Amino acid sequence: MPAPPAAADGAVTLLRRLGAAGIAHPGGTLLAHLQRVRARLAAWGARPDLQLAGLCHAFYGTDGFPVTLLPLDRRTELAAVIGAEAEALVYLYASCDREATYPTLTDADAAFHDRFTGRTHTPEPQLRRDFAELSAANELDLARIDPAFRTKCGPELLDLLTRFRPLLSRPAWTDCHAVLAPSPR
Repeated sequence: MPAPPAAADGAVTLLRRLGAAGIAHPGGTLLAHLQRVRARLAAWGARPDLQLAGLCHAFYGTDGFPVTLLPLDRRTELAAVIGAEAEALVYLYASCDREATYPTLTDADAAFHDRFTGRTHTPEPQLRRDFAELSAANELDLARIDPAFRTKCGPELLDLLTRFRPLLSRPAWTDCHAVLAPSPR
């Protein structure tokens, strides 16, 4: 089921207003990347709130992309456009201290490290699945669009997403393997 058109259109309008269409990103602009991530999640059958989070995942910057479109003290502005649940997923994704969180994300009692607050918490299983799915969609977009990125980071990314496999949907894992697994010679 696609994300609600009004919410997605509102998010794109906000992204444009905040300059995402003019921010360079592999494969063109940040806006183009965000739209591709949303489309990938939709193709995998992700629920609407996760698709909206995919479209907006870089609003607060990320551990891998420091550009901030909206400061954290304005989270309610994004929530008003995409809804509280989707905005909470955006925050979760943006807040992740990847180095500290990734190694144990699939553990039931995994500590999730918030890079904004310095605190740790243990997300419920659905949130960990959503986070892993969004992470895969984001990274696979980069690997698809940028052959140099895929060559340089592909093996490490395949290792990471293989560790995330228990949290990924079947379509997401199939896509991970198709994009990142070495071709037989």
